[in-house]
Amino acid sequence: MDYIIENELLKVTITTNGAQVKSVIHKTDGVEHMWNADPAVWGYHAPILFPHAGKVVDNKIEAKGQVYESGQHGFARLMEHEFVEQTEDTIVLELCANAETLAKFPYEFRLVSIFTLENDTVHHTLTVENLDSEKLPFGIGYHPAYAVPFDDKHVATDYELRFSDTESPICLGCNPLGLLHGDIYHLPANIKSIPVDENLFAEGSHCMVSLKSTTLGLYEKDTGRGVVCNIAEFPYTLIWSKMGGMPPFVCIEPWHSLPSPENGSIKWEEKAAAAVLQPGEAWSCTLSTSFVR
Repeated sequence: MDYIIENELLKVTITTNGAQVKSVIHKTDGVEHMWNADPAVWGYHAPILFPHAGKVVDNKIEAKGQVYESGQHGFARLMEHEFVEQTEDTIVLELCANAETLAKFPYEFRLVSIFTLENDTVHHTLTVENLDSEKLPFGIGYHPAYAVPFDDKHVATDYELRFSDTESPICLGCNPLGLLHGDIYHLPANIKSIPVDENLFAEGSHCMVSLKSTTLGLYEKDTGRGVVCNIAEFPYTLIWSKMGGMPPFVCIEPWHSLPSPENGSIKWEEKAAAAVLQPGEAWSCTLSTSFVR
């Protein structure tokens, strides 16, 4: 089911399928900013990553004495979330533990998505509540995909990723298996921007750590139009697109946790977590994205 919130600047469509931002249309010029989830390329708009971001060893976790299959990025992006309420500028969805989730992840939880529209900015707040009788470790992240080009007058190379501060990005190596292997590498030093071209994602994503910037945006170089993510509260920011050829979209992915190490344990409590909640506790984070003109 799709739900819409809008104001004088933006029309935003939220889908209960994965609790994703499905569409953001800027009313000043009619630009659709979200990737269309073409299944032949990559079948998501802006998935949320829970209960882990990235891959786990052997696609398995061991929790509460039992082994469970767990695919990349967990299961929240694959499930139908329930509608809770809507106001003029807000939509609330939730995913609660049920028979389907308990077959994959043996914890009672509530995952709440609150989407709020404020001027040219969409805020997506994720709250995890531990409804279990045991402590709940989890990972979490965002994975929005922004379509390029913005219109038929531009091509993908007319865009760049732009930091709010000068950066010398340090990246954690996790290609080609999607698991951490202990190596680090550097993107070019003392940069304010990264050009978008066919080579940027030739070997996969780039997982940047310890950035000073408060924002990372995808900008159209000649006009200044852009999609700007506030990454200040996130320890990891990834950039990614489908490998091979010119990118049809660019993902800016703020994460609070990482994939497992290649030779790491499958034991859930030994995996580095975004947070570990005691019974009854809750934890929240927010991705704020501005669609600037």
